Amino acid sequence: MLRRRLLFKKTGRAKFLSHLDLMRTFQRAFLRADIRLKHSEGFNPHPVMSFALPLSVGTESVCELLDFQLEGDIEPHDMTERLNRAMPEGITALEAYEPVRKFNALKWLKIEGRLDYDNGVSGGTAGALEGLFRAESLIITKKTKKGAAESDIIPCVKQFEATQTGEEEILIEAVISAQEPALNPKYLIEAVRTHLTGAQTPDFASFTRLEVLDESGAVFR
Repeated sequence: MLRRRLLFKKTGRAKFLSHLDLMRTFQRAFLRADIRLKHSEGFNPHPVMSFALPLSVGTESVCELLDFQLEGDIEPHDMTERLNRAMPEGITALEAYEPVRKFNALKWLKIEGRLDYDNGVSGGTAGALEGLFRAESLIITKKTKKGAAESDIIPCVKQFEATQTGEEEILIEAVISAQEPALNPKYLIEAVRTHLTGAQTPDFASFTRLEVLDESGAVFR
């Protein structure tokens, strides 16, 4: 069997696809592209596929990774072209290649966030955001299966920058923990709601994954 990894992006309307829907989308795309994948054994065989990091609904990404195994050989360039002809709007195959490292080598995510303020950005908000995420500790309340629990998210935030880009918008760039433990970007906004004033809390926030990184901060492929 030939192991392959696909780098792809999920943007636009496709960001509203759930993880399960995304798996089904790829299964159908491989079929339509006539790319034969290895299947599991048993009464209900299905393509053996593994996504690096499930993406939250509503979040865009230009750096998603998918591992799979081929039944036959196919040139990487041909694979991406055939998949893109079979993909719905918003999902684009960027590169196919043979993987070298396992997904457990992933440590950090570089993300971009757009914070919208309906009544305009109050003075000093960008600086307040940066100060908040550069503190020694930042406690928030997370909901778990066992109930609510307090958690310090500062160890999960490696870098954080905030820039006011318009009268009603602040753009943030951050590097956050990808796994063990993972930090969902929504908890960045939860921290803002908990620790800053109402005027400094955005009315809406959207996020995009820009890159996946290893422990050293190098791009992971």
